[in-house]
Amino acid sequence: MPGTQDRRVQRTQQLLREALFALIREKGFEVLTVQDIIDRANVGRATFYAHFDNKEDLLLSGFDALRASLRERQRDALSREDNVDGRVFAFSHHMLAHVHEHRHLFRAMAGKRGGAAVENVMRKLVVDLVRDDLTAMLARSATGAPVTDAAVEFIAGGFLGMLLWWLRGKAGLSVEEVNALFRRFAIPAAKAALRA
Repeated sequence: MPGTQDRRVQRTQQLLREALFALIREKGFEVLTVQDIIDRANVGRATFYAHFDNKEDLLLSGFDALRASLRERQRDALSREDNVDGRVFAFSHHMLAHVHEHRHLFRAMAGKRGGAAVENVMRKLVVDLVRDDLTAMLARSATGAPVTDAAVEFIAGGFLGMLLWWLRGKAGLSVEEVNALFRRFAIPAAKAALRA
């Protein structure tokens, strides 16, 4: 029964992720141990290590579905949209909506209790998405300008900075308003980077 085993594996991995995210909200990521996670999930140590190498590996697995969903939106926009403004950074609205839906977890992960591991995972995800968009823009432009690391870092850093600012709740903006702000700043920056 291969389907049964796959469901059991998925269920065990989901239990471990849920335990991890609950503990991040309570304690933060850096202070957590594998023992904390397996105690919360009520699984054995051998079961944990059959699925994940360490707590960082478990954390990364929690972002896999989000990464796949964002890449799918990105591919759709790149293939469908006729103008640059519609094609580029199509991931932003979906990511903001996801963060808003899980804001209590993201606030804990983005705050002091989240730690460097969480920040690195988020940063890598956004950098990869921005690099893909700028590369696609370059392929459609006649400028021949290379996609520079500086442009990728600038735009990804802007998105992450805006995301953290929004998570702190000072502005009380909707997903749509934050997305519009990001796009208003990022699209001209991307165009300027490709002309440089």
